[in-house]
Amino acid sequence: MIHVKNLTKYYNDLCAVDRINLNISKGEILGLLGPNGAGKTTTLRMLTGFYLPTSGEISVKDYSIYDDALEIKKLIGYLPESAPLYHNMLVYDYLNYVADIRGIEQDKKLSRIKEIANLCGLNSIMHKSVSELSKGFKQRVGLAHAMISDPEILVLDEPTSGLDPNQIVEIREIIRKIGKEKTIILSTHILSEAEATCDRIAIINKGKIVADDSTEAIKQSAGKEVFITVSLKNANTETAKSELNSITNVKDVKQLSDSEGALSIRLTCGSSNDLMETIYKKVKQTDWILTEFHKETKSLENIFRELTKEN
Repeated sequence: MIHVKNLTKYYNDLCAVDRINLNISKGEILGLLGPNGAGKTTTLRMLTGFYLPTSGEISVKDYSIYDDALEIKKLIGYLPESAPLYHNMLVYDYLNYVADIRGIEQDKKLSRIKEIANLCGLNSIMHKSVSELSKGFKQRVGLAHAMISDPEILVLDEPTSGLDPNQIVEIREIIRKIGKEKTIILSTHILSEAEATCDRIAIINKGKIVADDSTEAIKQSAGKEVFITVSLKNANTETAKSELNSITNVKDVKQLSDSEGALSIRLTCGSSNDLMETIYKKVKQTDWILTEFHKETKSLENIFRELTKEN
């Protein structure tokens, strides 16, 4: 549905987006992840026609961003990071105004406002001024604004920025509900939000796409390393580290803590084989007491940090 080829954007001599390629299917929720300044917002603004690219191509359906920008904008609902609301208007009046701008027919306008208010949980505040609303409700009104014309595509820039944990969950639920029938592109740097909401994740760093796939596929492609944590009593730190490090396919042994008589050690294992049994047998040969023993694979947070860290 959306095809991006060699998309590039310069601000004078600064390259904000560097020849990125994306293909987004109909009905997909794509999360665009990256640290601050990575190029997420610039990419979204080009996708929505707010900025023209320095070079590269964007096509939505059969429309080109250069020749058919207005037609593309009709297909898209856009929520910037700071929702551009008129604070002196009542919520109902504001949505009615947006509906008029979007060209919704008069006989359908009221039912559409009611529908969108119900979906975004705005029924209790329709009579209030936008200026009276909390940050969470303002984001909901912004989301209703983006959706009022029932667009095929939603572009959401940091939709949960500045919200408290309860508000984040509420906005996330709305996005999930919308995602059943819309194509959604959202940017975020909150990894748990992307993992819980998105079908696919693209990680951008310094204007380049450094990973693009499902969460599980990205984890698998990041390597076969697993981490095993053990907590031991009656163990000398240096002896324990030396013994565990001698196990084949243990790449690194790191002390996490040594308190209340328990030594906590994390082993980085470079084999896809399960070393739990081997480690257990090694501990069993000693007089150490095993109080904790668990395995974890690389988290999305670990992978994100590796892909976006400074060299």
